[in-house]
Amino acid sequence: MRLLTLILVALIALLQYSLWLGKGSWLRVWEVDQQLKAQKATNQKLQARNSSMDAEVRDLKQGYDAIEERARSELGMVKQDEVFFQVLDSSKQTGLSDKTPSEKPLPQPQLAVPAQPKTSR
Repeated sequence: MRLLTLILVALIALLQYSLWLGKGSWLRVWEVDQQLKAQKATNQKLQARNSSMDAEVRDLKQGYDAIEERARSELGMVKQDEVFFQVLDSSKQTGLSDKTPSEKPLPQPQLAVPAQPKTSR
């Protein structure tokens, strides 16, 4: 009887070894599950980025509003027969920041020279 008990305990230990420490163990399954969750989060972020880029590409292909917006903001372009005025804040240029708010004069807007439209013929 004692021998049978030892054999059964050894068999159970052998089966438990493969369950806890073997190739398909619970620890390995848990590690792979954690990697899967991290990869899904990364994929979700990349999917959101790709969809926003896809929308931007579609907008650039179909409409001229996005092209016009980029030309105005990044390149400083203006439309033909359009006058561009740049308003400069004089208090930032003269260094009046050390005065209290009640002593500061009202900012006087300065108008830049309007851009002349270029005509090519």
